[in-house]
Order: sequence, then structure tokens, then C-alpha cells
Amino acid sequence: MFYSRIIKIIIAISVVALFTKPYPVSGQGGIVVENAGVVVTFGQSIKFTANIKSSLPIQQASLLFREVNEEVTRVEPLQVGENGAVSFVYDASQNAFAPFSWVLFWFQATLSDGVTYTSDPIKFQYFDDRFPWRQVSKVNITINWYAGDDAFGAAALDVAGAGILAMRDFIPISFDNPLDIYIYSNVSDLQSTLLASSNEWVGAHAHPELGVVLVAIPPGSNQRIEMETKIPHELTHVLLYRSLAGNYQRQPAWLIEGIASMAEGYANPDYARAMQIASEDDSLIPLTDLCASFPTDAGSAFLAYAQSQSFVTYIRDSFGTSGLSRLMGAYSEGFNCELGATQALGLPLSQLDQRWRETKIGQNVAGVALRNLLPFILLMMLVLIVPLWSAIDMLRQRRKNGKQ
Repeated sequence: MFYSRIIKIIIAISVVALFTKPYPVSGQGGIVVENAGVVVTFGQSIKFTANIKSSLPIQQASLLFREVNEEVTRVEPLQVGENGAVSFVYDASQNAFAPFSWVLFWFQATLSDGVTYTSDPIKFQYFDDRFPWRQVSKVNITINWYAGDDAFGAAALDVAGAGILAMRDFIPISFDNPLDIYIYSNVSDLQSTLLASSNEWVGAHAHPELGVVLVAIPPGSNQRIEMETKIPHELTHVLLYRSLAGNYQRQPAWLIEGIASMAEGYANPDYARAMQIASEDDSLIPLTDLCASFPTDAGSAFLAYAQSQSFVTYIRDSFGTSGLSRLMGAYSEGFNCELGATQALGLPLSQLDQRWRETKIGQNVAGVALRNLLPFILLMMLVLIVPLWSAIDMLRQRRKNGKQ
């Protein structure tokens, strides 16, 4: 174990050295890019440098870069200095790149012959190096943390493994691709890594496309509860993303977040209270309003999570885990939020919403009682209709005979 940790530290140091020092790059065609390098000051700047060599004068040069999973490439013009030296400093203060994402960059140059040449791409990780990260791994799960002792990291690894195994009934589990969990010691540290558009109350976040989970968990007496709540929730996003492939974005927000909340090892005791208060105030959020996204304010978002967790649990209890699978399959096929439920479960979402409110929250008790008694009422009517009809017919016959 000790030697394994030493090897990981050596590898980590080597990776940092690789991405912060210049290194030669072969060009394509009429240019050669040498000493290409990048220096990352996390959350502040990314400095790109290189020397572009060519046998012909360079008329124009550009730097191109993008996150590996992005479709849009940023293009920045460069001034070519002595010996082909170029540099560009990108303002990273807006957190345009997700933390721990991989970024590609390359160079283009148009020579005096009018031909444009492109260099080979280089990849580096936008790593949050502000903290002295420690690391523990098992299979392909890696826990990264900087506050807390060895027991803290071991506990987080145990929770992650148990959380993944608990999901196997309704999410295909695979350890082929790595899962990286970064544990910040407070919400402030975590918030400083997230995109500028993130909500201030967020204490955990997942980048499913990267296989990266970020959580804020301070060491202490409540650390186990926080681990069992946050880590399985965010891991579920990653596993759903991988199992659904390109159909993850087609799923309703209430379904994705409901499954993730249902995977939490420690049920939030405040969820039921929040829904009861909202029911009494007639402020429950219609499930159809939670298809595209959740509210941004903390109070409404909390209620949305509570409703989604309860509603998805109701679907699982009523239709089984296969019902959840059919739902995800219907939405993957492109059915809209209302009709996807009809396709998978035989009832539109709005009707399922009403059934859930009646069953789990106790709304419309009289209506529920009537609906439950309706089959017996119909059966009684069928049983009584024959003798009633015979009695009516007998009376008619008597009247007829009396008149005669």
C-alpha cells in the first residue's frame, strides 16, 4: 500500500511536469511547432507558448483550443516574434472550462505562399492545483481529498463502492472507465471551481461526461452522513450518463434527479416535511414544470428534489425497477415529458402526478376512496340489475293484466 502510494505520487508529479513545461511538437506540412507548453493558474489564467518554425515567412498565426467534449473551438490570433515565438494568455476567471476537464490546443499558420498549415493537437488537464490533494483508489474509483486523515479517504471510498452496488438493480454497472471523486472541505472551496452560472447553494456537482464528481464534505462527526448523501447522488449522474449514452439529456430533470436522490444512502428527513407544508399551502410544483430543469432559488429547488425523490420512489414501488427502465427507454426514443409516461406506464405524467399526491401526500382523500370503491359499486350494480329488472318487468305485467 505504501509503495503503491509512492508510485501514484511520482506519476502525479510527472503529469504536472508534463503539462507545465514546454515540450517539442511535430507540425504538419510547412510548419514545425517547438517547445509548445501551457501554464495553468487555476481559476485565473492559462498561458500558451510555443515556437512556430517555417522555411517561408509566416503571414498569420492562430491558437485554437477547446475542451475535449466541446463542439465550439476558440480561435485567438497570435503575434509571431523572434525565432517564431508566440504566446497567449487566456482569462480563466470565468471558469469557462469544467474543473479537471481535458483541453486540446493546436496552432495554425498561413505562410507567404498562401497555404495554411495546422499542427498536431496537444492535450492537458485543467487541474485544480490549489490544494494538496491526497488519493486512494480501488478498481477504477479514485477518491481525492485534502482535509481529513486516512480514515476519511477510506470511508469515502467505501461509501462510493456501496453506492454503486446499490444502483445495479436499475443502472448497468461497469468499472471499465475511471470515476474520480474530489472532496472539498467546504462549500466555498467547491463553489470557486464551478462554472460562473452555478447556484450559490450547490454543495455537490457532477460532470458526467468527464466521470468527475465534486462534493463539499467537511471532516467531522457528520462526515459519514454527508458522504452517504452526496457521493451516491452524484455518482448516479455519471452512471446514468454512461448507460444512456447520447440520450441522457433527453431524460426529464425530475427523473434523473429523482433516481439520484433515491440512490442516497441517507434519506433526508426534511423532504417529507417540505412536501407536507407545500401541500397545505397548495404550492407543490407540478411534475410537468420539472421536466426541463429545476428552479434556481434554494427553497424551490429543495422542494423539487423532495418531490422528485418521492415521485420516482412511488413509480418504482408501483411499477417496479422495470417501470423506471421503460420510462428512460421511452424518453430516450424522443417522447415528450407527458407522453413518455403514457408510453412506458400507461398513464400520462399529469395523471401519475395526481395519483402520487393522493397516495403519498394524502390529497383528495374522498376522491381516492371513491375511486377505490368504484369497482365494488359497479359489481354491486351488476349483481342487482337482474333482479331489479325482473321486478320492474313483473310490475309491468301485473298492471297490464289488471287493465285487461
